[in-house]
Amino acid sequence: MIKLSNISLLPYNTFGIDVNCKTFIEYESLDELTSIIDDLDEPYLHIGQGSNLLFTKDFEGTILHSAIKGIEVVYESGDEAIIEVGSGETWDDVVAFCVTHGYYGAENLSLIPGEMGAAAVQNIGAYGAEVKDIIETVFLVHKPTGRLMKMHANECKYAYRSSIFKKELKGQCFVYKVALKLSKTFTPHLEYGGLLAYIMKKSIPLTKLTAEFLRETIIEIRNSKLPDPKVIGNAGSFFMNPIVDTETFDRLLAEYPTMPHYKADGGIKIPAGWMIEQCGWKQKSTEKAGVYEHQALVLINKGGASGADVLSLCNAIIKDVKDRFGVEIHPEVNII
Repeated sequence: MIKLSNISLLPYNTFGIDVNCKTFIEYESLDELTSIIDDLDEPYLHIGQGSNLLFTKDFEGTILHSAIKGIEVVYESGDEAIIEVGSGETWDDVVAFCVTHGYYGAENLSLIPGEMGAAAVQNIGAYGAEVKDIIETVFLVHKPTGRLMKMHANECKYAYRSSIFKKELKGQCFVYKVALKLSKTFTPHLEYGGLLAYIMKKSIPLTKLTAEFLRETIIEIRNSKLPDPKVIGNAGSFFMNPIVDTETFDRLLAEYPTMPHYKADGGIKIPAGWMIEQCGWKQKSTEKAGVYEHQALVLINKGGASGADVLSLCNAIIKDVKDRFGVEIHPEVNII
């Protein structure tokens, strides 16, 4: 276990915001996690790689981080496999393990930053897939009681970038392990985000498409659209895509006939990046924060930005989108 006092969180958030925390604790096992539960004072915040956070000020409390590693195949049949993954495993390493071993269902989620525990809390998603689609069980420590729990995926109230761990159980549970259920038959999902058209340009027959090639393609696309946080501070997609009702959608489509859209649970999903770009924000910036030139969903730290600088830019974009489209967009990033 590592326990530090009054340290900078600059290495622990991909936005590159230089704030401090009072205490930082990194644990490497379930036993270490349970040993600190009773003495953990509020406020506390559990983070993964800090790839979905915007710190706007110093954190006057304890930052927790899991370093629980391990990927274990616990069940395998002719059709499926179940693997258990430590919460501190880097998510893309998990995807690489699955593809390499012939376990399918995670490949569309390639190169999403973060760790396994945070992925299960956030319900990460990309290219028409979400991690909830392959989660079997989430293993937890319940902070108020100290007891161990496990929740099946259908108990986690998963929705678009949401779960019970972000709502009813927010701050009450620490994920230490996740079981993923994967198929041993590769069934490509190419319906979202121009993925099929991108692959067709490569002249690869769909009958010869492999999970390895699909993973490589998604990595290529993501690298072309998203900045490397080691070079440009960012947290990936800053905003969630709004889901609107039929009446709102019909109104917008009448005014913007070429507006991209997708069917979603309970309504129609409209790309927030498209709306932001229509408002003229793509490539625009303030002095230290800006909108990435290749993807309007991404806000960037141009160098030396504070969390307040990024938040100010975020609020200006939200206002402009609401004024133009009558639709309110919301940050996907957790603002602390």
